[in-house]
Amino acid sequence: MATLAQNPPLNLNDIADINRVSVNGQLDESLRGKLGQFMSSSAVSKILADMFEDIKGEHRILDAGAGVASLTAAFVERVQQHATSIDSTCYELSSIMNHYLADTLQHCSNSCDYNDVQWNQTVIEEDFIAHSVALLQRDNFIPSYNKAILNPPYLKISAKGSERADLRKIDFETGNLYSAFVGLAIKLIEDGGELVAITPRSFCNGPYFNSFRKLLLDDCSINKIHVFNSRKSAFKADKVLQENVIYHLTKGEPQRDTVIVTSSSCAEDPNPFIYEVPFGQIVSNNNPDRFIHIITDEEELNIATKAGGLPCSLEDLGIQASTGKVVDFRTRENLRQDYVDGSVPLIFPQHLQKCSIKWPINNSKKPNALLNNKNTASLMVKNGTYVLTRRLTAKEEKRRVVASIYTANIANVDVVGFDNKTNYFHALGEPLDDALAKGLWVFLNSTLVDKYFRQMNGNTQVNATDLRTLRYPTRLQLVSMGDMVDFEEFNQVSIDEIVEKSI
Repeated sequence: MATLAQNPPLNLNDIADINRVSVNGQLDESLRGKLGQFMSSSAVSKILADMFEDIKGEHRILDAGAGVASLTAAFVERVQQHATSIDSTCYELSSIMNHYLADTLQHCSNSCDYNDVQWNQTVIEEDFIAHSVALLQRDNFIPSYNKAILNPPYLKISAKGSERADLRKIDFETGNLYSAFVGLAIKLIEDGGELVAITPRSFCNGPYFNSFRKLLLDDCSINKIHVFNSRKSAFKADKVLQENVIYHLTKGEPQRDTVIVTSSSCAEDPNPFIYEVPFGQIVSNNNPDRFIHIITDEEELNIATKAGGLPCSLEDLGIQASTGKVVDFRTRENLRQDYVDGSVPLIFPQHLQKCSIKWPINNSKKPNALLNNKNTASLMVKNGTYVLTRRLTAKEEKRRVVASIYTANIANVDVVGFDNKTNYFHALGEPLDDALAKGLWVFLNSTLVDKYFRQMNGNTQVNATDLRTLRYPTRLQLVSMGDMVDFEEFNQVSIDEIVEKSI
């Protein structure tokens, strides 16, 4: 072992922060976004490191997409007073990163020497996905890590890309680098091993992450979740507006009865709010897609209990939610800016305004109509009453789910077209009964639905799958809600009062 330093080493989090700032000075903001790599500050890194439970003895830790090794440094700073050995493996492809990563790891080595902790390090300058899949395919593969700490890159991966092809070799399907990295790390750690990661919370819902949620929930216990009350908190220096969460998992452990959820205004907040939630409220047995609801306090638990306990599914009501059938760029020759003979209304998100339909819109960026002919017949639905929502909402919007009613009297036509950036509720392919549609409109526009939806959805997308997952009041309750509302002008207070009285 090297001779111990005469003076105590510098705080490793401070060292990593210096290197992080230096790298950011060399990589402009657009390049970091292109790489999907946003490095953790010392405050964020400390939150991840502090989540680990077993800090004594031998540690074999994986840091994939290590950057300048901020997370490894935070882990070493946390455990070095209790550890006997630390065996660190960092994956990092960037040559710029690797120069600073080496410096951070040297300080980790020096600090371990000072604390009489055996230190070993490996830096792998290869693609983490390809390299890990090759390891997992070996006949004699045995998991070699008992810890993993991750801030993986955040980028979509192509359905035809090499990453997807590699992941399919081990029967793992996912559409983003971050879920690929975490999924592989789960497979690489041994039973009883701990994983802590910071990622977008988009994996909590939606069909794109079904395979990832299955792996996570089948193979691990979710023990702790940390959320930031502001979208900008985790990576504010990089101006990242993604909603991020930090979570702690134990592989091969039966799911614990409760999950500890902490929330803070920012990473530097010294007094995060701590709330213990029954696991059954985080992942409901009623949801076959196993969406993950993040509940941070008593009010949110009451919302989850109330909204999640509603009696009906859409199937029970004889209703279905679908994505609009018209993809405008695939039928450009049939688009018309204005409503003309031989055309029908084409409803885009721009037409959904103030919880109602404004059509046509003069001088709009999008067309108002679609020609009705044999080439477009399959894109149409029967003219009638439908409830519509936008699939994409703006970050600044007060509510995620904003519903509008389309009615047959908008135009004297037999069919109508809905753009695929909208969702529409229908009676198994037919228009909705007017009274039921009005009640559904009231319910979807309630604050209850909005708050419940945000617990499971960390992005601005509202997919048809999400709407199908919600629980709904009975048909009688919905019709009663519709009878009580004044449709002349949207009033949130009145909507919420009606829903509160009715369920």
